[in-house]
Amino acid sequence: MTTILGLSGSLRRASYNSGLLRAAVELAPDGVTVQIGSIHEVPLYDADKEAESGLPPAVKTLQDQLAAADALLLVTPEYNNGVPGVFKNAIDWMSRGPGLEIFVGKPVAVIGASPGGFGTVLAQDHWLPVLRTLRTRPWVEGRLLVSRAGPLFNDDGNLVDETTREQLFAFLTGFSEAL
Repeated sequence: MTTILGLSGSLRRASYNSGLLRAAVELAPDGVTVQIGSIHEVPLYDADKEAESGLPPAVKTLQDQLAAADALLLVTPEYNNGVPGVFKNAIDWMSRGPGLEIFVGKPVAVIGASPGGFGTVLAQDHWLPVLRTLRTRPWVEGRLLVSRAGPLFNDDGNLVDETTREQLFAFLTGFSEAL
């Protein structure tokens, strides 16, 4: 069984990206489990607090989940043409302490949904220097940019568009076969 840790970079309840991640859980190919991790409880990074108290429990949980996973799926919104600060903050925390070693060599894929016409192309591209610094193995053979996401999701943020669901399944299949 292959396990992919999935993280959504949005905190919004009916987030398109969280909905895309939930759909990934449903659509994972046979032999693949997508486990959802949460960045909701990760505090803003503060080196003084880290020195005083060590890693916060939410960060330790994410590190444990990543260490146990075969791969990482980042489901990223795009804010002001870039990576959301809250998402980058969570990854920064996760790389602290023993965390950097957990990222080294880990296969990572990036997808995202946006109400705009370009999907999350700039945010996905902005992740590449971070993933390179963490010495991950970014999977770039496939790409999923969900543009004009509003009508593709219901009011609860669940992906209901069948074409997008098929694209997500194909993406997950390609990613899992590359592991």
